Amino acid sequence: MSATNLATAPGTDTTSQPAIEQLLRLFEAGDPALMGFIAADIDFRIDHYRDSDGVDVSWQQATDIEGFGVILSRLGPEVFPQGTKIVGLSSQDLSDGWYNTRFHQRYHYAVRGRMVESVTFILSHQADGKIDYFRETVTTVNDI
Repeated sequence: MSATNLATAPGTDTTSQPAIEQLLRLFEAGDPALMGFIAADIDFRIDHYRDSDGVDVSWQQATDIEGFGVILSRLGPEVFPQGTKIVGLSSQDLSDGWYNTRFHQRYHYAVRGRMVESVTFILSHQADGKIDYFRETVTTVNDI
């Protein structure tokens, strides 16, 4: 098992990065090319540890690429209206396409109307360069 901490500089070759890291970097960039990293039969869910600010987050799950597109269309205006900035990103290769990723981000959180930092953990699986399993656990959302 290996761990990577990738705060890649512009022009850095990303093809050796796990699909999950490429996906998150495209998400940060607001690049629709991220859909190219999603398998048609994705099993996707975002869970919230303890606090989701009393907001209904039941819509943050999908079982196919179309459902993922719906989630993505809501995440922008409802959670990340000003985008997000990756503060830290590291993945551990668990073998057989499985990765455990620590994702630290800073963003203007629409629900609170202020800047926050959040640390999440993502368990993902990739096959043929596409994510087919994604479980994100949002552990913290701290005002800054």
